[in-house]
Amino acid sequence: MAKELFILKDLCKDYDNNTILKSINLDIYEGEFLTLLGPSGCGKTTILRLLAGFEEPSSGEIILNGKNINSLPPEQRAINTVFQSYALFPHMSVFDNVAFGLKMKKIPKEQIKKEVETALLMVKLSKFMNKKPHELSGGQQQRVAIARAVVNKPLILLLDESLSALDYKLRKAMQIELKMLQRQLGITFLFVTHDQEEALSMSDRIVVMNKGKIEQIGTPKEIYEEPKNLFVAQFIGQANCFESKVLQESDNSVSLAYGDKTFSLKSKKSFKTEYCTILIRPEDFRVEKNLEDVKSNNFFIGELENIIYKGTTIDLLVKLEDGKEVIASEFYNEDSDALGYEVGIKLFLYWVEGWEVLLPHE
Repeated sequence: MAKELFILKDLCKDYDNNTILKSINLDIYEGEFLTLLGPSGCGKTTILRLLAGFEEPSSGEIILNGKNINSLPPEQRAINTVFQSYALFPHMSVFDNVAFGLKMKKIPKEQIKKEVETALLMVKLSKFMNKKPHELSGGQQQRVAIARAVVNKPLILLLDESLSALDYKLRKAMQIELKMLQRQLGITFLFVTHDQEEALSMSDRIVVMNKGKIEQIGTPKEIYEEPKNLFVAQFIGQANCFESKVLQESDNSVSLAYGDKTFSLKSKKSFKTEYCTILIRPEDFRVEKNLEDVKSNNFFIGELENIIYKGTTIDLLVKLEDGKEVIASEFYNEDSDALGYEVGIKLFLYWVEGWEVLLPHE
């Protein structure tokens, strides 16, 4: 298992009697791509600022390689940050921007030249070394900022919403480049975003945050397929939620009532509450027009209200018999187009048993 690089222990931060972080406990490992994910104001950037040394915690510890660094100044932490604005020096060339940190350390000129050229080669910007930042695209400017950070060989690179200023296509391309670069360098990346898709596609582990505390830590697969609570389930992707009454529990199954329907589902969880929530992702619904084609005892009946075309997929907005609106997703191709979905038709929605997620009532 990878070695712990940072340990955040009972970390708290208050501003003017307003609690921003509440007892954060988090281990950050060498060489991992870790993402802090959550809505605006949940404390993601505050954690970055505490790690970088721009702020001091109100209580708790920041431990780097076994040593408390709460009071260590930023320049002594071997940590670099890539900000949302990139913060490049506009009057300097790309080469001088990347070389700046090395010059401050009084490193010999020949060594600086060699290391800067290596860093620019890594981010595919060698031929732009004499350009000024304003002559580059947004994606190129971001790569300069990354090169400037990694040339200092930090123990960890902090990236604060660093893709949010890019357009959709460029952001997608940079997600791939950033992950490949991180693997190539072997440096720990701590990435902050509120974009769920971005977090899922790039991370080794995701830390989901809400209102200053950690809701769940796990791999992208764990976070998406095994959310610990409703906040995580609804924040990561779309989710259809059905609050149901617990009728009976056994060691391996649970009987639930939703409206006038009863579902018998496999579950090793013990809810110990009167209600629980059945969560079904839109892509896990199977849609049929005829009852005889339904391959499960667990299904809903509804009327198609709207068809949302998304290129490779279509979302079917269906109003169930009890008035609840749900979404079912299907791949869009010639076959699905031939199904002839029309607004107003009756549909049967079922799912494969075991694909649902059961969550305790909140």
